Amino acid sequence: MLMLKLQRRGKKHQASYRLIVGEKRTKLDGKQTDDLGWYDPHSSKTEFDKEKITYWLSKGAKMTDTVNNLLVGAGMVSGKKIAKHRQAKKSLPAVVDKV
Repeated sequence: MLMLKLQRRGKKHQASYRLIVGEKRTKLDGKQTDDLGWYDPHSSKTEFDKEKITYWLSKGAKMTDTVNNLLVGAGMVSGKKIAKHRQAKKSLPAVVDKV
């Protein structure tokens, strides 16, 4: 399955990311299918190729949650953002033994 995902680049403590298309289960260091743009979290600058993104999504590629949130925020994709924070676990009701 093809995924749109972020590939980390840059020096230590100066991360920047490339938006790429690749197989879901492959490592990010290897060769990827296509390069769709970049994202710099320190300056909040982005540059995405909307035509390539819509092409890969039409071919059936999925997005990671973080990529979905970036593209919704940039106005490239319609929809809602996905909550990435850790959800609280629901507590199970206590089992009471009757003797």
